[in-house]
Amino acid sequence: MNTEQAIKVLDQMRLPNGAYTASLSKDYSYVWIRDIVYTVLPFIQKPSERYEKAFHALLDLFLRYEWKIDIHRNKKPVQLYEYIHSRYSMDLKEINAAWGHAQNDAIGAFLWGIGEGIKNGQRLIRDHHDIRIIQKLVDYLECLEYWTAKDNGMWEENMEVHASSVGACVAGLQAVKLIVKVKDDLIKKGEQTLSHLLPRESESKETDLALLSLIYPYRLVSREMALTILDHVTTQLERTNGCIRYKNDQYYNEGAEAEWCFAFPWLGLCYDELGMLDKAEEYFEKTKSIVPENWAVPELYIGGKNIPNQNNPLAWSVALSFIFIKRMQYSLNYRAVQT
Repeated sequence: MNTEQAIKVLDQMRLPNGAYTASLSKDYSYVWIRDIVYTVLPFIQKPSERYEKAFHALLDLFLRYEWKIDIHRNKKPVQLYEYIHSRYSMDLKEINAAWGHAQNDAIGAFLWGIGEGIKNGQRLIRDHHDIRIIQKLVDYLECLEYWTAKDNGMWEENMEVHASSVGACVAGLQAVKLIVKVKDDLIKKGEQTLSHLLPRESESKETDLALLSLIYPYRLVSREMALTILDHVTTQLERTNGCIRYKNDQYYNEGAEAEWCFAFPWLGLCYDELGMLDKAEEYFEKTKSIVPENWAVPELYIGGKNIPNQNNPLAWSVALSFIFIKRMQYSLNYRAVQT
């Protein structure tokens, strides 16, 4: 497969300010914090202008709304609009519309991307202003008491305590503890929540596709817990064109739950992290089945209709497919040489 085409597709969603829209579709012509973190994962391993400019754009966004973060370092948000917004216009400004902005996982993902990027040589910190705003984001999560905080979660839906959100915050705080001040207790409280909640995603969801994030990219759970999460996701959520996000999901449900395409490469990446090469190869074949020649990998197949929705390509889908296919091509070539 021509993986270079994937980068060309991602570049179509790249904005002059360095951020990315979630898709080329009208419905997704916005900038989501979390989506950017996943979209630039293909560039995390070595210094990359695409990675650095994306995080500089997000740092500038947080600096623009520093006044708001200052308020909620000391006072918990009550209304959804008071939270750090999860979705912005293409010029990185808040949108005056009702939205499920309580997405603690997005802040955790950003912090993780900062810490992990710096570890890999990315030039992300430009000056003391960047350090200051990163510290304030840590303070924001502490003020929220993220370890017990109900949020809208990765899917921007119902308010409850989500393991994937708590886990993202734990991963993010661990990643930046050498860059700014992070109290040990702040991480431990999140770990305690995870020890009680996992392998469930929440009180209402036994399992959820979002839990894969705790294996890849965060590498946060034990091998035993990772295997349990993977068993639950593959046996309960896997379908023909990907996975449903959770049982009874109503988004693009026209008789059945929608099937999300990035689930196949995400599962493959999780199995690869665990060194389970046979399972990784299985999902390599499944991933190839949902990646068209032009690399316009869709968000999902509409439940009950077996056709993609209009959010096509989805940057997140393209990015995970690219990473996994590149990994598998390298792995299979290496093993062929060895034999």
